[in-house]
Amino acid sequence: MSHATVPTQSTSAEPTSRERLRIILVLGALIALGPLTIDMYLPALPSIVDDLDSTSAAVQLTLTGTLIGLALGQLVIGPLSDIVGRRLPLIVGTAVHIAASLLCVIAPNVAVLGLFRGLQGLGTAAAAVVAMAVVRDLFTGRAAATVLSRLMLVMGVAPVLAPSIGGGILLAGSWRWVFGALTILGVALLILAVFALPESLPQERRRSRGVMPVVRTYGGLLRDGQFVVLVLVAALAMSAMFAYIAGSSFVLQEEFGLNEQEFAIVFSLGAIALIGASQLNVVLLGHFTPVRIVIAALSVAVVAALAMTVIATAGIGGILGFLIPLWFVLAAVGFVMPNAPALALSRHGEAAGTAAALLGAAQFGSGAIVAPIVGVLGNDNVAVSLTMVVVSAVALVALIAVTIRTRNAGRSSSVLEESSVLEESSAFEKSSTESHVAAGTGQHR
Repeated sequence: MSHATVPTQSTSAEPTSRERLRIILVLGALIALGPLTIDMYLPALPSIVDDLDSTSAAVQLTLTGTLIGLALGQLVIGPLSDIVGRRLPLIVGTAVHIAASLLCVIAPNVAVLGLFRGLQGLGTAAAAVVAMAVVRDLFTGRAAATVLSRLMLVMGVAPVLAPSIGGGILLAGSWRWVFGALTILGVALLILAVFALPESLPQERRRSRGVMPVVRTYGGLLRDGQFVVLVLVAALAMSAMFAYIAGSSFVLQEEFGLNEQEFAIVFSLGAIALIGASQLNVVLLGHFTPVRIVIAALSVAVVAALAMTVIATAGIGGILGFLIPLWFVLAAVGFVMPNAPALALSRHGEAAGTAAALLGAAQFGSGAIVAPIVGVLGNDNVAVSLTMVVVSAVALVALIAVTIRTRNAGRSSSVLEESSVLEESSAFEKSSTESHVAAGTGQHR
């Protein structure tokens, strides 16, 4: 499969401001489903251990089940959305999420809960991949990075709110009530998808039906070395975040003695660091190329994670010795997560759903691998910090290596070397900037 080095801007009519705002709000709500599904039950993990007579490592695998479902679901739903359009997979997937959330309410043991969480992640995958594909239907390059930065605002606010919502629910009832709340949320989003999300992929741009075209599309993506490295960088950045998510409730509640509500507050502070960085990224994009921002951010992440590991190993600094370098790592992730996906998706606009699926599967799949690793290493601050060092360093080395190789090969048109590849129509981008800032996500044509 070939790919265009320089993406082209759609010639479809620009929507009215009211249509734009409606789509912005819908995409923001949809992309929040994943973080809410993952994070709302985090304050309940210790109580699930007690209620189901299990271990912290076993209960942590229920998070892994969700991430596996998210990863595998995107690999299927992404190509499907390139064939049948964006709306149908989204509606069916959200219905699956609702059913799985109800089943989690009645789960009798950890094994069954993990299975239903996997099904829940499978349904959530539809919202994740469709939202990304819709963004790519509308934008490429620097404009896509700007839109994804605004979506990161939603993805950052959702983890801030999720543990607090979960902690509030736990004040009124058991951990099963959290999944009841996710059921209600799924129903609300299903109604929103049915009535408020127009189709962004017209018939003439849809791909051929059948298994082999999908296989060929994935093969073409995997043969694009730059795309693969950018996906790897995005996945490893997500892994750093999931290392914290997987171990946070045990580190902060059991190691540092916070209660469920205090945990929610401290967890929110980390999400605020990620949010702030993702919004500052929009400003930096006016002065630097996305790849330069990513390399700088990963360098900061490696240094901060190393400092956190040394402090944790020495057993000094208390909770602030853990949190302060952690916030630098999370801020670095806030710079990487909009830019690396935008660069990757810029290369394959002709298969946006499949490319977004591979990207999402790699991100959540790596998270599924990292979560049990943190558990095996001890679910403590050393385990979290050491994991963050490794994934950040590997991402930095991989991106620097492919950038140097591209420069040495003289491929000046690469998205890694030439900022002009990331430019959109200046008039189009200028007209849409204010609505991005005001509403905080994407745009529909």
